[in-house]
This record gives sequence, structure tokens and C-alpha cells, in this order.
Amino acid sequence: MQLRYTPEEEAFRAELREFFTTAIPEDVRARCEAGALNYPDDTVTTTRIMNEKGIAVPHWPVEWGGRDWTPVQHHIFREEMALNFVPDQLPFNAGMVGPVIAQFGTREQKEKFLPKTANLDIWWCQGFSEPEAGSDLASLKTRAVRDGDEYVINGQKTWTTLGQYADWIFCLVRTDPDVKKQAGISFVVFPMDTPGVELRPIELIDGGFEVNEVFFNDVRVPVENLIGEENQGWTIAKFLLGNERSGIARVGWTKTKLAKAKRLAEQTPRAAGGTVLDDPLFAARLAGLENELLALETTQLRVVASSADGKPNPASSLLKLRGSQLQQEALELLTDLAGPASLPVAPLDPEADLEAALAPDWARRSVPEYLNYRKVTIYGGSSEVQRQIIDKAVLGL
Repeated sequence: MQLRYTPEEEAFRAELREFFTTAIPEDVRARCEAGALNYPDDTVTTTRIMNEKGIAVPHWPVEWGGRDWTPVQHHIFREEMALNFVPDQLPFNAGMVGPVIAQFGTREQKEKFLPKTANLDIWWCQGFSEPEAGSDLASLKTRAVRDGDEYVINGQKTWTTLGQYADWIFCLVRTDPDVKKQAGISFVVFPMDTPGVELRPIELIDGGFEVNEVFFNDVRVPVENLIGEENQGWTIAKFLLGNERSGIARVGWTKTKLAKAKRLAEQTPRAAGGTVLDDPLFAARLAGLENELLALETTQLRVVASSADGKPNPASSLLKLRGSQLQQEALELLTDLAGPASLPVAPLDPEADLEAALAPDWARRSVPEYLNYRKVTIYGGSSEVQRQIIDKAVLGL
């Protein structure tokens, strides 16, 4: 594949860069670079600025706010967002439920939900995983029983990311327990303030609250909130996850982390003299990651180009698998570079280790960010699941 961009594509990149660096508030981009976004405000602010420009959801159908861009332009768009520290679009809106409603929803559902979803007037959360149905999503137990014009939902979801900010949730529920487990699942949406919905935060190892449990106790949902046909949920879930994995490699984001590691290594002295970047082992490790990332970017361009007809490409599992691993390896590199300064608590006697006591923000944040990103090889389908998909759907084994 030729990785040289055309003059028109370079002009497109320059136009995006100009917009991102002038229209998106500088303080928001600074917080994004530092990994310290203000939720939900920074995400809402960014989304509405981009939506006013008409580029909040460029991958959606043009009728609903999308842009008639080439696959390469979409790639450039995602990369420039990352390189210029523009906060990611809320994935549950832009990358998950939006495309699902555009593909499977009725005309009335599209008109009701898509404009508000694009502008983040509705903040969505995802109700897929359950305590005993994470990677094996087809084993979910949350039930939806038809009662006239309503479904009565009972069950539990877990790892509901940013659910504390959500207005609506999209859920996979079991509507037919007597058929093959993949065949009896449906996709429904409903407000988080519906009677019977209870959200409980889960405290993470760094003390933060990013994920939640959600319990459903006789939650009544109108049948009109069913997306697609009853028992079509597994097909919809595969469509959603295929779209999610196409953008989950986060090549641009990883580029910024490796560039940061190189810059900091040039500034960090080592005991043997010179800087850490002069250490041949560190330099080789950094170069190896940069080469791996270049290979991933090439694969991503191939997958995006082959998905131009709108159908998810099973090779997107390759992007998810290796992309999530490289995200973790880049953060591990930064954590190793921070060394003792990465410790989350200053020493009891600051004079005993003044360097650690006065550690810069990036170093103190390196461990929490590294630990948080252990999740990326799990969500969107664990690495083990991706390998199975690659074996069957890509390699035909």
C-alpha cells in the first residue's frame, strides 16, 4: 500500500488541524493532553462545537449528519483529533448507538434520536456486559418479558462506563429464553430515570469512579423502544461491535504517547551520563513500538478501505487486538520512564526523596493511566475473543 497522501488529502488535513487548534478551547485540549478531562463538560463542549461545524459524526449517513468522505479522509480526521488533543467523541453516541439506529431504526426513531445523539443532547451509556456475560455476551440473563405494549425488564448490567452522566441506555436483553442463546436477544433503549433503574458506582483501584453497575427491577419499557426486530439483537450487537473495533486501534493517540516518551527521555538524565534516550535498550524499545505502530496504521487503512460499503470487516479484530496491546505498551514505557516519580503518594519524609516528592504531574498520573488502560484488551471483546474471530472469520481455520 502507498502511504503517501495526495495534495488534496494533505490540504484536508491542514484544514482540520486549523479548525481543531482554533475552534476547540485551548484549556480543553490541555486537559485532554494531560489526561485530566472535566466530565461531562469538556466532552459536551467539544461535541457541540464540532457538530456546529458539521463534523461531529462524519461516519454516519449524510442524511443524519455524516460527511461524504473517503476512507482515507476518515482516517485523517481521527488521527488529527488525536494529534491535536481533541477529546474523543463519546463512543456510545458517535460510534455505537448512533450507527445502530441509523442502520436498524425506524424513520420515527431516527428522527427522534439521531440529531440529539449527534449533538450530545442525549448522553448514552451501554448495557451489554453482565457479571456472568462479559466476553461470552450471548450468555446474558437480563430478561425482557412482553406485557401488552411494554417490556418488563429485570436483571443487571456491569462495567457501565460513564453511566453516572447518562440520560439513556441501550441494552441487550433476552426476549426468548427457549431458543439458541444468540437467537433470543433483542436491542432496546430507555431513559436512565425510568422507575426501577438503579445505578451503583464501582470504585476503581485509583479511587476513581468511571464504571458502574446498573440494576433493573420491573422496568417497563414501551415496545416502540425496540430497535430493529425482536430477537435481532445479536445481529445488531455484531454490527455495533464491528463499528466499535474499526476505530478502537487509536493509532493517533498512541503516536502522541510515544512522542511524549521520546521528548521526556531526551530530558531525563541517566546515571551513566547522557539522557535516557541515549540508552540503547530504551531507544530500541521505543523504535520497536514505533515500527509496530506503523504496521498497525497500514493495516487500519486497509481495513477502513475494505469497509467502505458500510459492512463491518472481521479484520477489524486485528486492529482491536494489536491496537489495544500497543496502547498498553506505550503507557508502560511512560511509567518505566517516570520510575520512582510515578508513585502515587509522596514519601513520608520529603527530604529523604525530594525528587519523588516533587514529581511532575505527568509522572504521578502515569501509573493510574497505565492501570486504567489494562481495560482496553477487555472491552469491545477481549483479546481471546478477537483471536477466535481472526481464526474463524479472517484465516478460515
